[in-house]
Amino acid sequence: MSRVGVFICHCGVNISSTVDVEKLCEEFAQEDGVAIATEYKYMCSDPGQRIIKEAIEAHNLDSIVVASCSPRLHERTFQLCIEGAGLNRYKLEMANIREQCSWVHKDKEYATLKAKDLIKMAVAKARKNQPFDQLSIPVLKKALVIGGGIAGMQAAIDIAKAGHKVTLVERTPTIGGRMAQLDKTFPTLDCSA
Repeated sequence: MSRVGVFICHCGVNISSTVDVEKLCEEFAQEDGVAIATEYKYMCSDPGQRIIKEAIEAHNLDSIVVASCSPRLHERTFQLCIEGAGLNRYKLEMANIREQCSWVHKDKEYATLKAKDLIKMAVAKARKNQPFDQLSIPVLKKALVIGGGIAGMQAAIDIAKAGHKVTLVERTPTIGGRMAQLDKTFPTLDCSA
């Protein structure tokens, strides 16, 4: 059985003015598989992150759900936080209850109900999350340019000038594409070759 920790942020009054954070904590504390559900004014702050780290150790948590703002804003913050407490960073799920609930609804009851659904989905996903290892893959500074027309030749020249090895591949016996088949070019009537 997984042991999920649910941490709900007030985001000052951004969330708590429209979402009943305390009610959500009470409800999620009773949820199966949720070992702890707690709230804090600014979960992304150092004291907020300390709450998460201490709960991971005290409650032997294996997954974390943070209900707060957009993952785009603080997902990395919380990943580093739980990693610092010994959990794999990919055992984190975030429920965006600020942008998706409190900022778009005026009705507190409806916003709270919607936040509950979002957090419930995040808890269900957190139970299924698997730890991943970050991989580092070396990059070869080589390029393959397919097509020896004007655009392909120019791309190969630009890449080579940037200091990378280039292989230019053309399916016909000559390079130059359609340009090489023309007698003269507009507007100067120069030879295309």
